[in-house]
Amino acid sequence: MTAYAVAHLRSVDPNAEIVEYLQRIDATLAPHRGYFVVHGDLPEVLEGEFPGALVVIGFPGLEQARAWYRSPAYQEILPLRTRNSDGIAMIVQGVEPDHRGTDILAAP
Repeated sequence: MTAYAVAHLRSVDPNAEIVEYLQRIDATLAPHRGYFVVHGDLPEVLEGEFPGALVVIGFPGLEQARAWYRSPAYQEILPLRTRNSDGIAMIVQGVEPDHRGTDILAAP
């Protein structure tokens, strides 16, 4: 089932390190079949506040998402982002295409 790496970046200093990070990240995704779904978009906020930008990277499953984040290639460039941005990052599991809102009521 598809999994996603999601980052809410409240601020980013677009300096040379961020440029290097962006130049190198695609090569870290490829071995894990990762792909950008949303990249740096400023959301149209309909309710509440959401300062900053959103990044969503899709993977075939949780194992690939975790393997990408923990990979030596990504860990090598990660400080380029964390030194120059403020935000949170997480991995979440997607749902099947036929998922319905009430399906969550049956979850343990």
